[in-house]
Amino acid sequence: MWQIRSPAPARLIVGILAANKDALEAATAALAEAFGPIDVISQVWPFAHTDYYQDQLGPNPIRQFVSHANLVRPDELASIKHRTNEIERSLARRLGLPWPRPVNLDPGLIERSRLTLASTKDYCHRIYLADGIYAEVTLVYRKGQWQDMPYTYPDYRQGHYHSFFSIVRQRLIEQLRRQQC
Repeated sequence: MWQIRSPAPARLIVGILAANKDALEAATAALAEAFGPIDVISQVWPFAHTDYYQDQLGPNPIRQFVSHANLVRPDELASIKHRTNEIERSLARRLGLPWPRPVNLDPGLIERSRLTLASTKDYCHRIYLADGIYAEVTLVYRKGQWQDMPYTYPDYRQGHYHSFFSIVRQRLIEQLRRQQC
């Protein structure tokens, strides 16, 4: 008989692109309110990999990642993406900056073997989840390191991002071990 097993819980991370530090701080506070305590925060990096977001975020966007302490079920990713979209809209109204989308929030899941990102855009390498949301495996963890895929975003290929993802992955492993005791 075939046995269906529930997947292990995952760590929620959110990649934040922000117009400035004030927008970044507002986004971090809103994420903590929506998804619980943040226990790992990356450093802030300039985001100069593409000018795609400049019309939305302004001329000098910055990037930061946060990870939430509470584990989530992988099947929550679609609803999490809807919630981050609501947070983006709320912050755009509240911050009053001259750009239409001063914060861009990209939620994802870190599991033992991968980083999966949610998206509202379909493409050949994305799988439909629910309610207009797709998922893609952006990085895989193999042989002790993060490895990119042919479609991985250029900034996610950066080694300094990988250090943050590894810290979050290690926290996940520790949490899963504690749950088994």
